[in-house]
Order: sequence, then structure tokens, then C-alpha cells
Amino acid sequence: MVKQSVFQSDTDTFLRFPQQNKPKISEDSIDFSLATAPSNFGDANQTAPVIIDATNLIDELDSTDTQSHQCTCLNLETLKCFEVVERQYEEQGVIFSNCIAIKPSNPAFPNAFGSFVLMGAPKGGFLEVEFMHPVSTVNALVTSSQQLVMSAHNHERKIVAQKVLPVGNLANSDSALPPNKLLSVKAKDIHSITFCAFDGQFTIGNFSFCF
Repeated sequence: MVKQSVFQSDTDTFLRFPQQNKPKISEDSIDFSLATAPSNFGDANQTAPVIIDATNLIDELDSTDTQSHQCTCLNLETLKCFEVVERQYEEQGVIFSNCIAIKPSNPAFPNAFGSFVLMGAPKGGFLEVEFMHPVSTVNALVTSSQQLVMSAHNHERKIVAQKVLPVGNLANSDSALPPNKLLSVKAKDIHSITFCAFDGQFTIGNFSFCF
């Protein structure tokens, strides 16, 4: 068991490239420099804030998706900070790989809604989502340190749709793109999604999908 003190880091040191003395869990080689634990980390009585429904996620989302399809927006507030995310949403038909939940401490990675976001770890710059039943649309709010590619795959692992974040979109940077940029892919029979930022770091919020 890793003590909470391991996760205490100053927000000014959050996401520096390269970083020195990055807080890690050595047994998993996970880089936790993207976040600090909340003061009430581990408090079982902590209440989760209300999550905005997927149908009101963001103005950029095509209203025809939510009106004509059954859509689900995952409630990340049920997770704990630094929790490995795999089968927590299996009942909703989603399985994550190489994923943890974090509460960002760096203002470069602001949250659009709620407190928690997802991050690719222990392998940096990559995150995968598998659907137990094929979906037609996948949406996510993405903040990345550099270019990111969101790819949709069919049951044969062939790419059927892609969306590219052309440049990094950290807050308070000179990027032309705002943080929490909505990325959306649409195709028939999407069986999995991958997010790849190569050696970059990124967060994902308000993950939703439609059948």
C-alpha cells in the first residue's frame, strides 16, 4: 500500500518537460506528476458532485446524436484519486486499459465538469477503451501537451474513424485551441477507441458514447 504522502506535490512542478524527481509508484512505474491527491483522499463519506447529462455535454455536440440514439456519459466522480480504471463501468458496457483516475492540480489541465479525469498510465501517452457492444459515436473532452490522435476500431481492429487534435491545448499556453477540446468519432460498429499522444501527457473528461 502506498502512503498518501507519496502523492503530495507542488502544482508548480506539475507537467514540466523534462521533470526531475517525479513522484511515482515504483511497482507500477506510473507517473503521478500530473496530479496531487485531494485533502480528503480516501474519505469514504465524500459525496460526488452532480454530473451533467450527456445530452447537455457541450454545444459542439451534434444534437441529432443524443436525440436519435441512446447515449451514456460516464460518472467519473465515483472513482478515487489514482485508482486504476478497468472494469468499473462494465455494467455500462465499457472496459478501460492503461488508465487511471486523477484529480489534476495543474491549472494547465482544467476540468470542464466535476473533479476527476482519466489519464493514460502506466504507459504514458496512450489509453484504450473497449466496448462490450458496438457503438456509433464516442465523445471526449481532451487536454493534451501535444498532438493527439483519437482512433475508432472495428471488431477486426481496423481503423474506421479518426479525429486529430493537431497541437497541444494546455490552458494558459499560446495554443490556438482551448483546453477540454471536444473530440468525436462516428462510424458503424465501433468496438474500441484509442487515444495516442505519443510521448505526451493528456487528460480525458466527460467520456460519452452513443449506440
